[in-house]
Amino acid sequence: MMIIGVDYHPSFQQIAFLIEETGECGERRLNHSDGEAGNFYRDLKAQGIGVRVGMEATGYSRWFERLLGELDFELWIGDPAEIKAKRVRKPKTDPEDARLLRKLLLEDRFPRIWVPSAENRDLRQLLWHRHRLVQMRTRIMNQLQALAMNENKCCKRKLWSEVGRAALEELPLAFWASRRRQELLELLDRMSPAIEELTFAAEREAKKRPEALRLMTHPGVGPLTALAFVLIIGTPERFGCAKQICNYVGLIPSEDSSGGRQRLGHITKQGSSLLRFLLVEAAQAAVRCNADWRRRYRHLAMRRQRSIAKVAMGRRLGARLYWMWRNSREYSPSLEFGSHAGELGIGNGGQ
Repeated sequence: MMIIGVDYHPSFQQIAFLIEETGECGERRLNHSDGEAGNFYRDLKAQGIGVRVGMEATGYSRWFERLLGELDFELWIGDPAEIKAKRVRKPKTDPEDARLLRKLLLEDRFPRIWVPSAENRDLRQLLWHRHRLVQMRTRIMNQLQALAMNENKCCKRKLWSEVGRAALEELPLAFWASRRRQELLELLDRMSPAIEELTFAAEREAKKRPEALRLMTHPGVGPLTALAFVLIIGTPERFGCAKQICNYVGLIPSEDSSGGRQRLGHITKQGSSLLRFLLVEAAQAAVRCNADWRRRYRHLAMRRQRSIAKVAMGRRLGARLYWMWRNSREYSPSLEFGSHAGELGIGNGGQ
């Protein structure tokens, strides 16, 4: 078995390896663009050598992960924060990082993390693609609203009705403003059908998953939020309690406490920004359609700012969905806020 610590970069990787049977060790720098890295691992496969690779979680490495999977090599991906905490020496270089990863693998101290499947990652691309297109459409609509308001047409949402659209097209504008209006409307007309198609595809994927259907029974939670929660969380057994879910998504306040004095700051915003956004949006939908959630939100908004109350409700919704999934419970009014919230035996809790 060959143990390889890989300090991965988009254009190259620095490796430190050790062959357990012979004790032979060494270091190499492998380039990606000329195929040197791929040929190195294929040669190991041809020689019949078993390989275990350890690397930090990083981006731009899908091709490398697929390569190791095709060669039937073990790939361990580690938590960068924990790996950094295990570094003893101050000098930080690529060879030092590779040797540290190799050492952690050999000493069985490598902080391995959960890795989603290829299907899971591909479905995340569906959600991200739709999310980015919606953001682009919003920017286009805001620009058209600005054009209309400059001509004393404050229609707000009515601007997107048939009458409002006709009024927008009939506005007398200068040459470049008219061209801007025309091209923005063309972009808007092309983008809306694409978003509808992606929305339908996401809804279809959510209906295939019983856990997503269970989460959708909660007020305010639709197919997009349920599917994103299932894909990004992966499995509820990864987490011991709802606080870990909120920490994973980045909905807990940062803390810098010392000397018996607690200092809390803004939320950490770690983890998936998409899931964090969807949870806050779904919580606002629950506030609009559920009396208990609306009462709780108003209470928090009176005590703190409305923006803080919105994030707090999103955190509560994330905890609620976690317990619903873990306990295989559908939503019921008995799970709402009360004196027994948080008890595992009677509901999803996590408040």
